[in-house]
Amino acid sequence: MTLDKMIEAMTPDIYQSLRRAVELGKWPNGERLTQEQRETSLRAVIAYEHKRNMPEDQCVGFIDRTRPDGKQHGSDPLQPQVLKILADG
Repeated sequence: MTLDKMIEAMTPDIYQSLRRAVELGKWPNGERLTQEQRETSLRAVIAYEHKRNMPEDQCVGFIDRTRPDGKQHGSDPLQPQVLKILADG
């Protein structure tokens, strides 16, 4: 089965189960995922989210950069931020 066919056949319950397995590093029965299983499952989760056009804040790996005052930390998270070092004296 190709990844595309697997994603097409994936139900929301299967997606949630795979996502949980990747997060915890183990299957629902407690058995640990191998590195290959974790990588493959993560690819499937990301592909499912992309195919379903899920909102960014619901996707795996999302980091909320909102400060308590509602503003975003930094203007662009991919651009370096300038640090000013002030010396005494």
